[in-house]
Amino acid sequence: MGEAPTIDDIRAAAARIHGAVVRTPMLASGTLSKITGADIRLKFENLQYTGAYKERGALNKLLQLSAEERARGVIAASAGNHAQAVAYHGKRLGIPVTIVMPTSTPTIKVTQTEGHGARVILFGAMFDDAYAKARELEASEGLVFVHPFDDPQIIAGAGTIALEMLEDAPDLDVIVVPIGGGGLMSGVATAARAIKPEIELIGVEATLYPTMKCTVEGCTMPTGGDTLAEGIAVKHPGKLTASILKRLADDFLLVEERDIERAVAMLAGVEKTVVEGAGAAGLAAILATPERFAGKKVGTILCGGNIDTHLLANVLVRDLVRQGRIARLRVAAQDQPGALALITAQFHDAGVNIIEINHSRIFTRLPAKDTVIEVECEARDAVAIDDVVKRLEAAGFEVERALLD
Repeated sequence: MGEAPTIDDIRAAAARIHGAVVRTPMLASGTLSKITGADIRLKFENLQYTGAYKERGALNKLLQLSAEERARGVIAASAGNHAQAVAYHGKRLGIPVTIVMPTSTPTIKVTQTEGHGARVILFGAMFDDAYAKARELEASEGLVFVHPFDDPQIIAGAGTIALEMLEDAPDLDVIVVPIGGGGLMSGVATAARAIKPEIELIGVEATLYPTMKCTVEGCTMPTGGDTLAEGIAVKHPGKLTASILKRLADDFLLVEERDIERAVAMLAGVEKTVVEGAGAAGLAAILATPERFAGKKVGTILCGGNIDTHLLANVLVRDLVRQGRIARLRVAAQDQPGALALITAQFHDAGVNIIEINHSRIFTRLPAKDTVIEVECEARDAVAIDDVVKRLEAAGFEVERALLD
């Protein structure tokens, strides 16, 4: 496990990796500040070459290997950002890299990792299976294991983010950090507490995976399920990271899936930047509990931007539904000539665009002479959708609106 890194270790890491990772911008967001009532500053770690902050820790670790260790090669278990970070910098440094990924890993992540020159082994249904296999290969092949979070050198690399944040915004009152295994939060907390002892440090986990909160606070909560923030969906946080956060973190917040979706969509719409679910967790917590941060200068880390494009499209459309700009209306009507024309006329008069129409004559509880017409539509705002519903009801139709949650 090793000893917790110090501020000196983090400063040494910053000097070591300087020039080989992107010194990402930290920008104020006027729109998000207005929405939340806080002064929001965003650290754009999604702009790293591999799309995530993981490069910092991976490179710091690789650069401290001996010549003999480099020759033997390294191994890691990861389904995402850690894999690409180790593979990319391993190739740059001429170090052979093996990555063990669960068999469920999306093909795009496998090909991206292989594209950096790594040997990829698919094993097991879950990360824990891949992790066990990686430790087995570490022993049998004499490889050096690069842990994704519970390693002092990995933590020190992650902590370099806090050095940059407080250099760019020394007046920060709070830093909000997504937590999976705890490596990022441990490094950031160590550096920030040393530089500015009074700063508030808040970790954020998905409600489905409250493992660090429960480890530190001694609580018991259900764990597991499909989350948009798969990058922080960790069942067993690190022992070293937990000990660091028990000492340094002020609080742990949990965020619901809909809040994570909202944050991803808002970052795309407002900041014009693509962020994965885990990377948006910090902003999600701020949006969900604005009273907690009102009037404060708040920094949060957009720690990764590797989200499947199809999934991103779903998130953006679902957000339009929640805003009331896209709707699906179930209109009960008599199955006779002119009914559809009368229905579509109401949409025209309300200025609402019809995307798709579907008749359901069989699978309905209505009388045989009636039909259900499902209309998917889009409008400039929720008011226009409400207007078309009123017009349909005034024309004698029964209308039911499909809801997300």
